[in-house]
Amino acid sequence: MHTVKIVAIGIALLGICLLVGRLLGGPGHGGGVATAAIVFLPLWLVGASVNMWVGVFRAGYSVADEAPVFAIVFAIPAAIALLVWWRLSRG
Repeated sequence: MHTVKIVAIGIALLGICLLVGRLLGGPGHGGGVATAAIVFLPLWLVGASVNMWVGVFRAGYSVADEAPVFAIVFAIPAAIALLVWWRLSRG
């Protein structure tokens, strides 16, 4: 259940980034939104890494146990962000 919550937080963070990109991007064919989708990726890498750190150092899991969870937690929101970027940058 914790993994689902963290993925949902990632998707919500992506939504916030896209909204900020829309507000700051100005007129045009989604240029600000496409850029925001790419800017989201390193932000989410840090967030997913913090989640892994908590799992290893606070919850007591090994890195080998947490690595697949990290991959899932990072990959789902990142894939959505890349899909948004791809769709909007095709122009």
